[in-house]
Amino acid sequence: MFSYRHAFHAGNHADVLKHLVLVAVLRYLTEKPVSLMAIDTHAGAGLYRLDSEWAQTSAEAAEGLQRLVTALPGLDQAPSPLLQDYLDLVAEFNPRGQWNRYPGSPFVINHLLREQDKIKLFELLPSDAKLLEQHVAQLEAGRRVAVLREDGFDGLKKFLPPPSRRGLVLLDPSYELKTDYARVAATIQDSLKRFPTGTYLVWYPVIGRPEAHDLPKRLRTLTQQAGKSWLHATLTVKSGKASTLPVSLQGDTKVQRPGLPASGIFLINPPYTLAKTLRPALEQLVQLLGQDRHAACLVEAGGH
Repeated sequence: MFSYRHAFHAGNHADVLKHLVLVAVLRYLTEKPVSLMAIDTHAGAGLYRLDSEWAQTSAEAAEGLQRLVTALPGLDQAPSPLLQDYLDLVAEFNPRGQWNRYPGSPFVINHLLREQDKIKLFELLPSDAKLLEQHVAQLEAGRRVAVLREDGFDGLKKFLPPPSRRGLVLLDPSYELKTDYARVAATIQDSLKRFPTGTYLVWYPVIGRPEAHDLPKRLRTLTQQAGKSWLHATLTVKSGKASTLPVSLQGDTKVQRPGLPASGIFLINPPYTLAKTLRPALEQLVQLLGQDRHAACLVEAGGH
């Protein structure tokens, strides 16, 4: 249960997709002066070193953020406003331009929210929770940012609806347990009853597992039953059949493991402007991060 560490995956192409969308959503939600509550149900450590032993073990950032930065000068046009906004945000954590620090979702959220906004961060893994508390303490944010060592699926309930009736909920569990897929769907169903006007952002891996294939369909059905709008986006960087990443070198032997070929985002009550701004950004990510002819993106939306 406690084997997953996001430090292995920080800055990979799935993080790029997730945080690109997160930036766009938070920019929109903070346009109104009314306070906002952001809840991250699986917060991780919050901030990562891409040159750490953890990150170097899988080297996934090399096919994500670092590949993006390296390939950017070869783009045949200027980065889209959303892609540039994301890159500018990450650059603020790397003032020397070395791109070796990566902000996880908690730090992306904190960077974009305002003094009147509240942040609730759930993390159950003891080692990551301890790191998260240490990182958040450096922000000197006081009671504005709370770290809770609880199961985010269950802990979320006590904060819905937030006092201001404005909020964003991010659900991105590891999905190492097959039950995570069902728990995400059940959490969305329950949350829409408690807080139907909230914005919900669900990240999931696109892999050859029935639960992963069915999750966006289940979320769309739940959203349609609730009469809410939705947006679904995916980013594929390579074929899922022959995808490997170097893990480490042991003598002269290269150890390899399967790499994630694609990931998806499902949004409920998304900004009405998001589909229009997201499409060109994802099309550019396909050019910059694509590894073979299977690289592609999808943006579809429905509802009100």
